[in-house]
Amino acid sequence: MPFDIQHDHAACRFRATVDGEACVLDYTESGGVMMIAHTGVPSRVGGRGIAGALVQAALDEARERGWKVRPVCSYAAVWMQRHPEYLELRV
Repeated sequence: MPFDIQHDHAACRFRATVDGEACVLDYTESGGVMMIAHTGVPSRVGGRGIAGALVQAALDEARERGWKVRPVCSYAAVWMQRHPEYLELRV
């Protein structure tokens, strides 16, 4: 991934700082299901694939942990549809 994405396990958040702007993906986990609640990228740094990279990082983490994923965030849901290699994670 072209962005330095950090996973803050305690905060249930993936984060990348791009040009000084905080870009985040927030989730919850319960019973082996990651619920992606929100993906946020400030418009100043939008259009660079940052949100997609955050979603991919979250899905890779879910896969590694054996979790399923419920993409409540509309962006994450669309991203998963466009990347069928991750559809087996969806509940």
